[in-house]
Amino acid sequence: MQNRQINLHLVSDSTGETLNSIARATLARFDDHHVIHHRWSLVRSRLQLDRVLEGIEHEPGPVLYTLVDSSLRLALEEACGRLGVTCVSPLDPVMDLLQGTIGARAKEKRAAQHVMDADYFRRIDAMHYVLSHDDGQGTQGIRNADVVLVGVSRSSKTPTCFYLANRGIKAANVPLVPGAALPTALEEPPCPVIGLHIDMNALIDIRRHRLKIIGASGVRQDATDYIDPEAVKAEIVAARRLCTSRGWPVIDVTRRSIEETAATILQLMESWHARRKDAATLQAPEDPAASVLGSSNASI
Repeated sequence: MQNRQINLHLVSDSTGETLNSIARATLARFDDHHVIHHRWSLVRSRLQLDRVLEGIEHEPGPVLYTLVDSSLRLALEEACGRLGVTCVSPLDPVMDLLQGTIGARAKEKRAAQHVMDADYFRRIDAMHYVLSHDDGQGTQGIRNADVVLVGVSRSSKTPTCFYLANRGIKAANVPLVPGAALPTALEEPPCPVIGLHIDMNALIDIRRHRLKIIGASGVRQDATDYIDPEAVKAEIVAARRLCTSRGWPVIDVTRRSIEETAATILQLMESWHARRKDAATLQAPEDPAASVLGSSNASI
């Protein structure tokens, strides 16, 4: 099929993040078509909706929407019907399923996922934590971390930590530098420690690009250990051996997105806590009154 260009309208009464995620996830499977996104966010009045409809009429294309207000939903659907464009609310099937299962109608509550509740402030707190404990800073605060990421320089530790912070997770990251001692808090870490591994060639490319960005073009690229193949290889091997010796799991991030890496980290965190819980259960002291209670119950 010949390449074609389409207009995709994303209409939301909130930030539009949900629709953006849906569009990104689905369009990733279409390589041969050019899609122009028209993002209409915070549409909460008829006047705002009329502007949206003008845009759809001027550049027709399918419409995805998340509108809570029933009158705005109806107006949008009727207008799209007159214009002959497809209009879909992608959350409706899920909402119908949950309403049927729970046995209650969903409230007409706009932007419910963006309220400033305890979860919101937990994410903000996690963001502050990541800023204060990035790249080996504030090592004493590691004892308050939910997870610690270790790895060589430029192995995506920082962006992964910020992504986790958006999930409310306090993530510290510690660079593994040849010859540098580890923070004492990692001798008996109070939280999961996870290593990030990256392929040597990919790492050298990233570091070389980093040097260009920071204006280090004057540095002889064949004379600095930062991008010297043998030095980089030794650095990666040493980091891997350290993680293995400490029993820290390692994730290869070479071909992983930040989101995929974070998902694996969350799984490893769950496993770590499950093992700690099981160990605590096995080591729990026996109740000295258990035998007495048992014999007493038996005589009753």
